[in-house]
Amino acid sequence: MKYLKKILMIAVPAVILNVWLLRFNLATSYRGGNATNMLEEFAVYGLNDTIAYLVGSLKIIASIGLLAGFYFEKAIKPAATMIAILMIGAIAMHLKVADDAIKFLPAGLMFLFSSVILL
Repeated sequence: MKYLKKILMIAVPAVILNVWLLRFNLATSYRGGNATNMLEEFAVYGLNDTIAYLVGSLKIIASIGLLAGFYFEKAIKPAATMIAILMIGAIAMHLKVADDAIKFLPAGLMFLFSSVILL
């Protein structure tokens, strides 16, 4: 379990940082509704750009917190908790707009992985 936790502490930030820093303006098959970028996706959910940037900032900070957890163990629990909470919100937004299950699979996996880290 110790090694799984460490693997997930790398995998979760890798996915989140990829989405928010590298794929922010790119279309993916996981975007809500018919959105082609992150800001359009938040608009699909009825959320404005400010909320998108706030959520993105929290996800990036929490991801960095998980990585910092390799050196500062006390950073792990708050970072993983923040990611889990944000992923519950992401899943709720996908459900709100009746997205296909495949679209909220990444958020579901990040929630599951963050929960495992917390255990």
